[in-house]
Amino acid sequence: MTELKIRLSQSQDADALGQVMYNAIHSGASRYTAAQRAAWQSSPNSGAKWAERLAEQDVWLAEEDGNALAFLTLRKDGYVDMAFVRGDAQGRGLFRRLYDHLEAAALVQGHRRLWTHASLMAQPAFLAVGFHVIRHESVARHGETLDRAEMEKPLQ
Repeated sequence: MTELKIRLSQSQDADALGQVMYNAIHSGASRYTAAQRAAWQSSPNSGAKWAERLAEQDVWLAEEDGNALAFLTLRKDGYVDMAFVRGDAQGRGLFRRLYDHLEAAALVQGHRRLWTHASLMAQPAFLAVGFHVIRHESVARHGETLDRAEMEKPLQ
């Protein structure tokens, strides 16, 4: 029997997290076209700049048998920068489990508000844990337009 493990990521996890993000965008259920997904991310993130971006945040990782399945990140200002679940791991409650760890840490760190820019696929998950939409917006990326929502959740 495999056991799901939630932990803070380490620097050596960076490339695996890049693969999770790429897989979530390209293999998961999507409301974006193939062209929009390719514009969002054409190849998996890896290397020093990616590792540096992750190192500047708290990153919670869900893994099973040593394989990364999902991750969420929290910047020092309370911004949930990234939330990705591999396509083959969606629907297992991984977002909620990771989010519970993230919110508990945010409260300990003294954050009074969490906020994010959520993709069309991520919005339902954020709504389910108490976020609300501030505004809908579209962003241009490599010749494509991607719809998303700025969302927030006050903390007590």
